[in-house]
Amino acid sequence: MAETGVKAGTAPATGDAMPLFYARPEALNPARHGSIGLTARSDFSFARQAHAIPVVASEMPAAMRSYPIVFIGAAKAPVIITGVRQDENLFVDADGKWSAPHYIPAYVRRYPFILAEDPSSAGRLTLCVDRASERVVDQIAASSRDDKVLPFFSGNEPTEATKQALAFCNQFQIDFRATREMVDKIDAHGLFAPRQSKVTLEGGEVLNLTDFQVIDEAAFNKLSDAAFLDLRKSGALSLLYCHLASTNSWTSLVHQASVRKAGG
Repeated sequence: MAETGVKAGTAPATGDAMPLFYARPEALNPARHGSIGLTARSDFSFARQAHAIPVVASEMPAAMRSYPIVFIGAAKAPVIITGVRQDENLFVDADGKWSAPHYIPAYVRRYPFILAEDPSSAGRLTLCVDRASERVVDQIAASSRDDKVLPFFSGNEPTEATKQALAFCNQFQIDFRATREMVDKIDAHGLFAPRQSKVTLEGGEVLNLTDFQVIDEAAFNKLSDAAFLDLRKSGALSLLYCHLASTNSWTSLVHQASVRKAGG
């Protein structure tokens, strides 16, 4: 795939491991996918078990208001924390709706589309769709259920929905690479440190969240002027400040946990 896979609650996968959510991505083409499309309904059930979701720098100002932002794995991939227990996303309800008014990350909104490397052309990325997604359906079968479907192709030409998906995935890939460069720059200055967080839920239950890294604020404050300027020129300061501000959002997780418990 074109990007590092991340499994909820674990370090990023490497090699041929599938990215989080994706099971059977296929390169879109009219001969193979001319009769299928995407149901228009919004359903985030696929993210219900993801308590750590990748995030890119450009969306961190919005994401930090609802979720703690931490870094996981050897690559120090930035993720938002959406749950206090393994395989539980506190922001997706039983009907597949994302809890309002919380920000829905781009990684989630992109699914079931993704860019992947074209095996026939080195360095070229092609638009793929996860055929395992419940929203990817045959148009004829869906019409019998009165489901509104956005087709992927009209004849041999991509539809507007497919063009929009491609544009979104392209922008995400650009942001993903830019974020990777920022993280590498921060890491080069030795600012990451392992941490764990102790979360006390309403009712007194205490949970320990481990295996993630944060930016060491004390080390950051000791940077030389030259090192600080280097970070500013790289654009990494925004990512850094958003991460530090997001530590206030651990309370959002506690609140969501109490809402989930009260709702049964």
